[in-house]
Amino acid sequence: MASGFFALLDDIAAIMDDVAVMSKIAAKKTAGILGDDLAVNAEKASGFISSRELPVLWAIAKGSFINKLIILPIAFLLSAFLPVAIIIILVLGGLYLAYEGAEKIYEYLFPHEHAKHEKSLEPMTKEEILTFEKEKIKSAIVTDFILSVEIVIIALGTVIGKPILSQILVVSIIAIVATVGVYGIVALIVRMDEVGLKLMKISSKERSFTKSLGNILVQALPKVIKSLSVIGTIALILVAGGIFVHNIDFLHDVLPQLPAIVTEFLVGLAFGLLVLGIVKLFKKIIGKK
Repeated sequence: MASGFFALLDDIAAIMDDVAVMSKIAAKKTAGILGDDLAVNAEKASGFISSRELPVLWAIAKGSFINKLIILPIAFLLSAFLPVAIIIILVLGGLYLAYEGAEKIYEYLFPHEHAKHEKSLEPMTKEEILTFEKEKIKSAIVTDFILSVEIVIIALGTVIGKPILSQILVVSIIAIVATVGVYGIVALIVRMDEVGLKLMKISSKERSFTKSLGNILVQALPKVIKSLSVIGTIALILVAGGIFVHNIDFLHDVLPQLPAIVTEFLVGLAFGLLVLGIVKLFKKIIGKK
């Protein structure tokens, strides 16, 4: 009886060791996409009055958890009964990520003039503010759903062929850590300027350390968000390229003379530009009709 109990403990310990190792691998694979997730959510949660930033971010975070509660069971069912669907979804998601990254680069290199709308100088009413918040929260949750699908599928792709219990534990851990980590960091980012202003008010001296630090934090916020956007764009292309190289047979040995990260970036960019060209051609044809 005792030996059976200790054997069970050994089995549990072995499973947890495997889960820990696989979780580290899955975390590395999904880390790239989190840069874009951070940039998107930092942008979505900013632009509000100080007292509304955290409530808006909390609403988006709750939506993100609901997204994952929807996505995870579907992903596990596909993994158990139709594993080939995971690869198909992974590649399709890679095409979307590559397209999004290529589009950002294209927009930066060839910006087009948007129609300028005259902004009303009158302050927004309470109802207008609430409507604006709801629209931005809804947009952020939809974007989070797409990114969550990719995070879950990429994590699941690292444990395909493993026991279903290990798959559930690894992917669930990654989903929870990604959500808590991303929204925790976003909360720190969007409050950076508020902390800076408080530090500037603490000291009465013009050249004190706290006032200088506060000034740095206030000025750093837009630069941090902009840098996250650049990092996120590169991450999108790298993640997409990695998906293609590892899941499309004829790309396994493409450009063997180059480092893997360079190969993945070039492959991701090539596919992204191809999809971007097709989308623009399709829009042009529809526009003519």
